[in-house]
Parts: sequence; C-alpha cells; structure tokens
Amino acid sequence: MRYLFEECAFDTDRRELHRGTDAVSITPQVFDLLAYLIRNRERVVSKDDLIKAIWNGRSVSDAALTTRLNAARGAIGDSGEEQRFIKTLPRKGFRFVGQVREAREVAGPNPGDAPESALVPDRPSIAVLPFANMSGDPEQEYFADGMVEEITTALSRFKWLFVIARNSSFTFKGKAVDIKEVGRRLGVRYVLQGAVRKASGKVRITGQLIEAATGAHIWADKFERDMTEIFALQDDITVAVVSAIQPKLFQTEIAMATRRRPEDLTAYDLLLRAIQQAVPLTREGLAEALRLVQRALELDPGLAGAAALAGACHAENVVRNYAIDLQFERKEAVRLMRLALSLDDGDPDTLASAALISALLVGDCETEIEMSDRAVKLNPNSYRAWHCRGWVYKIAGQPEEAIRSFERAMRMSPVDPQLYTAFTGMGFAFIELRRFDEAIVAGKKALRQNPGYPGPYRCLASAFAHLGRDAEAREAAARAVEIDPAFTISAWIARSRISTNAKLMIEGFRKAGLPE
Repeated sequence: MRYLFEECAFDTDRRELHRGTDAVSITPQVFDLLAYLIRNRERVVSKDDLIKAIWNGRSVSDAALTTRLNAARGAIGDSGEEQRFIKTLPRKGFRFVGQVREAREVAGPNPGDAPESALVPDRPSIAVLPFANMSGDPEQEYFADGMVEEITTALSRFKWLFVIARNSSFTFKGKAVDIKEVGRRLGVRYVLQGAVRKASGKVRITGQLIEAATGAHIWADKFERDMTEIFALQDDITVAVVSAIQPKLFQTEIAMATRRRPEDLTAYDLLLRAIQQAVPLTREGLAEALRLVQRALELDPGLAGAAALAGACHAENVVRNYAIDLQFERKEAVRLMRLALSLDDGDPDTLASAALISALLVGDCETEIEMSDRAVKLNPNSYRAWHCRGWVYKIAGQPEEAIRSFERAMRMSPVDPQLYTAFTGMGFAFIELRRFDEAIVAGKKALRQNPGYPGPYRCLASAFAHLGRDAEAREAAARAVEIDPAFTISAWIARSRISTNAKLMIEGFRKAGLPE
C-alpha cells in the first residue's frame, strides 16, 4: 500500500518514504511507528497501543517514545510545535491528522511514475494543473507557474479539501491532457485548469473547474487586472480564484451527498447533509442537523468538524430561543466545542467555531480572540473563519474590527448562503458605532437573503429608533416579534453573551417598543 499526503509518499511494501523526489532515510522502528499511526488515523492511538504494536509490550520510557515520535515527525516535514500530521492529545495519545490518499499499485518515487489509477479519497480532492502561458513569451512562464503554486497553496489550507501536490500536477505541464485521465491517474474528483495572458500592461486569467469523472464544467470565469507589483497581483488573483471556486466545490459536494443512498453515506456525507440543514437556522433544521452529526460521530468519533457543528447547533438553540432545556443546550455546546478542539485544534474552521461558541456562552475574551485570530492566520481564505471572527470581535466590544472581519468574509464568499448572518453582525456593530444609516443598509441586505430571520428586524428596529424614525422602528419591532413571539429584551440579554457590549442596541430596542 502507498499512502500519499502532501508531498510525501509512504510505501509500506517497499518500506520507503519519499518527500517529493527525495528518498528519506528512516529507521525501521520509526517506519513502523509511522505506519501504525497512518493505518489507525481514524482514531486516537494510546501510548499502550504503540508500545504493544511497535515494542511488543516491552517497557519503554516516555523519553524514548518522544524521541521516536519526533523522528517520525521530522521525516515527514512535521514538528512537535506544528503537529500538522502527528498530533499529541494530552493524556489521551496520538493521532495522524494529515489528509491521506491510498494507492494500491506500487510506484517509484518520481511523480511521473505514479500508479495508473490512484484511489479517489472519500473527501473532495482537486488537482491544479499548470496554467497555459498564452502570452507567446517564454519569459512569462514563471508568472503562470507562480499563479498555480499560489492557488494550490491557498486551496490546501482548507482541511476538508485534499489538494494534490504541485510536483504531481506539474508532470502534465506542456501536454495535451484528457481531464478524465488526469482524475484517474491522480485520484481526484476535480481538476482546475486555466491560462494566463499578459499584454498591454494587463494580465488576464481564465479558469475552469471540472468534475474529473464526467468532464462536466462546474465553474468557469476570467479575471483581469492591471500589471502592478507582481507579487501583490498574484495574491489578488489567488484570492479571486479561490473565493470563487471554494464555495462552488462545497456546494457540489453537498449536492452529491444528498443524492447518495442512505446505506452508502459516509461520516463526511452525513456532515455535509447536516451543514445543509443547519444553514437556515430554523428550529427544525437545527434538530435535523444534530441528528445527522450524531450519526456522523457514531461512524467516525474523530471527525472534529462534526463535533464542532454539533456544538454550534446547540449554541444556536440557545441564542435563537429554541431550547426546551436551556442548561442542557449550553452544557452540550461547550462540551462539544471542547471535544472538537481536542480532536483537531489545528483546523481553522474548528477553531473559528469553537471561538464563537465560547464567545456566546463562556466569555473568555482573550482566549476567544486568540483562537479566532489563529483561525484566519491558518486559512486567510476561509469565509467561516472571518465570519466567526467578526462575531467574536463584536461581542468583545471591538465593532470596527468586527466590521473589517465581516467585510473580509464577504469577499471570500460573496454568494454564501449564510451571508445574512454576516450582514446582521455588521448591522449590530454599526449601531454601537452610531452609524445608524449603515446599520439599516446592512439589515435590509440581510432580510433580502433571509426574510424569516429575526435578527435583521431587531437591528432595523434599533437603528430606526435611534434616528427618530418611530413608525419604521415600530414596524420592524412588530415583525421581529411576529417571527419570535417569545422575544423579550430581558430574556435576550440573559440567554447568551451576544448582548455584551450592545448598550446602544438595547437602548434602541426599548425606544422601538420591543417588550421588556
């Protein structure tokens, strides 16, 4: 069996490890340790498990075990500080958390010698092929190659997406390619290909996202920019391309999961279905999402994304006043948040969700800001990371930074189905800055996307009231109560910390006549 992750190829039959085209020297014991962790990557492996499997149950000191683990990390480009691949879970054990593809045919270390057919992983996977240089100038080849490298790196920050390393994708450079063949040889569901043309002080990038198995085009677009500082230009186009294709990939994956037969559903399929149910934030949708993620966790107890989503659903039940047992919902939200972090605190979306749940229900401001900052640092192109950061900063009493985060989220995913919550958060932040007209604009944008969501009506009621537009304030307040008949200001304040640092918001509620 060959296990492929990032630029590593780990061959258990040949007992070889390669990083890119380089063979890595590794002792037999460290090789066995790495093989055991990779084979058991769906669970946490205890110290006793390792001692039994690698040392045949002999007594082994913690120092010796740590030395072997560090050697394994070093061999695959990991470290004890980063823990990108091998994660230590204090008092629990160890887990291989890298995204792995399996290829059953043995192949050499050169990417060009790859198996005739690699297995497609059970998660979405993509190869970014070299972009064609249409400028007619061989000197511009570096720019096209640089664009592909930037886009590959940006996509690889999404941990739910398996991205083929540049070395493998570039074996197709300068060749006429059959997309179905590329998908088969690299073991990917999707292929991104494109072209770069530079002329008259401008650069134009065209791109197509293609489903490898069918050859169907999922997305195509072009981006044109003035030639300015070359690296800033590459960054700008990378953000544009990634923010366009990442949501499209995710939507396609959800659609595929909804079409699968119940008996064929994987834990990841169940998670995707749960996300679809949770998006509208209705009572019924959140209940169904919780049912689905509980099934996902039964199939894969190590799926951090499922634990994070379950925690978020319980938190929403508290915030939306859906909870029958408020204390149970709060405790479950916090428990699942901590479980998700224990499973994978290096995943930006998990970190972002945990930061928001904590901001809503716990109130450890310094930790919540640190987590949300780390999430956007790990993946600057994640809508969810920026969106959650916006709410964390809003609750922390930093509305300017909240607005910047919401704006960045919108840039990352301009047609995101949950954009209405970002507009609502912006509206809340504008109110605390006394920018009431802008709060009204944000609230109305949120309503256009989801007219059944009460948050924007509360935002509008408060903003209109502060401007002395009493009739419009009362009308917005009436609509808010119509959607959420149990709403009272005191209950809203008591339920969660969303009311923290919302003095002007609450003052506007009272002026608009919302029930105390």
